[in-house]
Amino acid sequence: MRKVVFFDLEGPLSPQDNAYELMSLFPEGRKIFEVISRYDDLLTLKGREDYEPGDTLSLIIPFLILHGIKEKDIRELAEKAPLTPGAPELIGMLKERNWQIFVISTSYEQFASRICERLKIPSENLASTHFPLDEISRNLSPEELRFVREIERRITALTPHEDDLQIEKLLDHFFWREIPGSPLAEAMRKVKPVGGGRKVEALRRFLRRAGAEEREAVAVGDSITDFKMLKELRERGGLSVAFNANEYALPHAEIGVASASLLDLYPVLEAWAEGGREKVAEISSRLPKVQWLPEFPQEEALKLHLDARRALRREAAKLG
Repeated sequence: MRKVVFFDLEGPLSPQDNAYELMSLFPEGRKIFEVISRYDDLLTLKGREDYEPGDTLSLIIPFLILHGIKEKDIRELAEKAPLTPGAPELIGMLKERNWQIFVISTSYEQFASRICERLKIPSENLASTHFPLDEISRNLSPEELRFVREIERRITALTPHEDDLQIEKLLDHFFWREIPGSPLAEAMRKVKPVGGGRKVEALRRFLRRAGAEEREAVAVGDSITDFKMLKELRERGGLSVAFNANEYALPHAEIGVASASLLDLYPVLEAWAEGGREKVAEISSRLPKVQWLPEFPQEEALKLHLDARRALRREAAKLG
């Protein structure tokens, strides 16, 4: 069996949510991002046509431009971002054992590429969201963004979950009625976040390059942007792994790893390489941070994962 593993980046490799941190660079930015992130969840759960989980990274563009955020800000956050404990060691061990390592991330490329560089993962093994922010910003005047200030004021009065109906109504009108008639429309069309089905497309692309099949691969994810990738591998004989996952990703994985260290994933990957799914199921009962999810109580597994997620990701843990 070929040794091929695909990692999501935010969560498994770095606990930081880059877009959340970018939005925090201006007043009320975190609050605005939390509401838009919830809107992303709602659109995904409803199965809106032509919408993918993770398209939040396109939806926040008007606010980043309005507040003068630049590409250098993204790169600076990447320099300071923590790596998930155990991630550098795990990547090093997998390289020594000839694993092919790929990263499929919804993150903006300026952030994802630097995190991969720090982990010594080649740039050609990364798929992430192309984001020419500086170019987009140059083509928009402050006057063309005035209506965004009004929507900011209204967004900050809403609370995710409590005000879901109002969130949907307000943001449906803003993103699908107001923006299409504004200069922002073209700017947002240029950005296609690598989430949901686009992660599956990237996975298939990398598999062809690696000369491997889906039944030989492992995917590691934690959130709503990953569930289609996890589901794809699970249905086609590969191994889907949830690392400190939320309620959107966990049901689509076979193995759960709820831990403060990514190193707890290592015995799972070695078992997969040695004996496939049967070996993974066999050893999981002996690993305290690992759950064989087909036989593990789902409510208990979700609690373990959410507790570990909150401990490691802190504020970002509440995002979908």
